[in-house]
Amino acid sequence: MPEGHSVSDLESFLEQGTELLDSVLDAVVPRAGEGAGELAEAMRHIVFSGGKRLRPNLALLGSLDVGGTREDALGAAAGVELIHAYSLLHDDLPCMDDGQLRRGKPCAHVVFGEATALLAGDALLTLAFEALADRTPQGRPVGAMVVALGRAAGWVGMVGGQMADLAAEGRSPDVERVTAIHAGKTAALISVSLELGALAGGGAPDQVSRLAAGGRELGLAFQIVDDLLDLECTTEELGKQAGADAERGKMTWPAAVGFEQARADAARLMAEAEAHFDSGACRALLVGLCRRLLPRRS
Repeated sequence: MPEGHSVSDLESFLEQGTELLDSVLDAVVPRAGEGAGELAEAMRHIVFSGGKRLRPNLALLGSLDVGGTREDALGAAAGVELIHAYSLLHDDLPCMDDGQLRRGKPCAHVVFGEATALLAGDALLTLAFEALADRTPQGRPVGAMVVALGRAAGWVGMVGGQMADLAAEGRSPDVERVTAIHAGKTAALISVSLELGALAGGGAPDQVSRLAAGGRELGLAFQIVDDLLDLECTTEELGKQAGADAERGKMTWPAAVGFEQARADAARLMAEAEAHFDSGACRALLVGLCRRLLPRRS
């Protein structure tokens, strides 16, 4: 894609990418009438609950940025979105963050019960690797892609970050510790979304590592913005309980450095992410996406 994209180009890209992804997800996520019953209902409850589809669209951008196509990366995009959906479902469980609302709707465990919600998350996690392997074009490094996604989603990445997040509740805020939490809980999956997209698109090693590095900075900034929105927005605006981080004593970036410094740090990290995106075919779209994610409130 050439340089010079406008805001409307970005919106069009995200809309088209989400439409493509949703068609794949609709095909791979089971329906109640296909033998999975209530388990399928719980899986579809979170997958089709109206999320932003940021991570899968990053996978599509990663492929385009290295000269591939959106279609090349649909397996990768579906995989990261299914991982993300499972993580939200499990994060909301009573034994974790005990959420009641997600994307403006009752959480899966509220609707279907805790056991079904837990198993639905397990099913989405395993389905993610099936979708990735089954829908990645021949000739791409599927084994390396599976390893990358497993590492980002597992004990050294997202799961480890969630564990650290729970362990830090109620403790005095610490920038080094909160950085490690954010790096695992959020940045790992955002980084691997771009990495998988680049691998699916046939990217060279330097292109893949460049996008992965930009994704790490973007992921850290994204989580800081999320922490800020939890303080600024209402429950209706967020689609989940506002102020939940403070109520649970979460170790957030604003708690560690203050509100204004957190805003400045988010902007700095976004700028660092943009620098990594400077040489690819989709520079304008990636930079536009970074700027779109920054908080706009005064």
